[in-house]
Amino acid sequence: MILTITLNPSIDRRYIVDGFEKGEIFRTKEVQYTPGGKGINVTKVIKSFGELVIATGFLGGRSGEYIKDELDSMDIQHNFVDINGETRSCIAILSDDKSQTEVLEGGPNISEKEMGNFYGMYSEAIRDCEIICASGSLPKGLGTDTYRKLIDIAREHDKKFILDTSGEALKLGIEGAPFLVKPNKEELEKLVGYTISNEDEIAEGAKHLLDKGINIVVVSLGSQGAMAFSGDYAYKVKVPKVNAVNPVGSGDSMVAGFAVSILRKYDFETMLRLAAACGTANAMEKETGKVNIDNVKKIMRDIKIEKMRIK
Repeated sequence: MILTITLNPSIDRRYIVDGFEKGEIFRTKEVQYTPGGKGINVTKVIKSFGELVIATGFLGGRSGEYIKDELDSMDIQHNFVDINGETRSCIAILSDDKSQTEVLEGGPNISEKEMGNFYGMYSEAIRDCEIICASGSLPKGLGTDTYRKLIDIAREHDKKFILDTSGEALKLGIEGAPFLVKPNKEELEKLVGYTISNEDEIAEGAKHLLDKGINIVVVSLGSQGAMAFSGDYAYKVKVPKVNAVNPVGSGDSMVAGFAVSILRKYDFETMLRLAAACGTANAMEKETGKVNIDNVKKIMRDIKIEKMRIK
């Protein structure tokens, strides 16, 4: 089983608005509400592969009840810690010129008692899980070392931990040596402290993370694919061009692909193909955190992987 962690979930509100610009009044062509937050997106994609997955984190208020009801309707198991605050909303406005404007609420404040309840639940839940995926930002009230602490607990139980976050939470989480991290180029630059301008510098930055005890480092490069690093080797992953509808959630879908592949014990190149195909297939869908399995299979066949030794 896979456990996903979304400490700052949301209701994702997506509006389709032609010619959107600041300071005007518009009527939407289409509105979509979905349970959101990076970890919940990961959960939905894992579920589409038929694997056992349970979602956890914090939920509160009417928004939290909505997310629970929606996950129930998707037949997704969940065990969220109830909080006094109201779960946030995140708004995405998509215009006909393919631009996207996002308004992200900060989220509720988590008390020490609520975090203590989460640690207790987490320590029990991971006993039945082989892989833990923690994704997204930290809500107010939590220390930036929160993911580091969760990684340490997972290691005590000999569980594989996938971390996908940013900023100080990523920096401190890396010190705990999770099994896999997935920074983008800008996040990698912040971690190593210099501007990255070519593949050799990406490899140098990734090796810096591997030397900390991380097994797999994946640097996402958007439409250009990704570079992955494990052991003494680097892998350039090139994905085919597709008709992208909504790229939001593609990184989360890639994480889901890695989690499924690790659970199924796929060889490394198959893992890379599945993960990259999940990210690409998500961009073809209107809904965030959704893939069509047939599209994933087709894309996997067209992915190009180049393997090379790290210098």
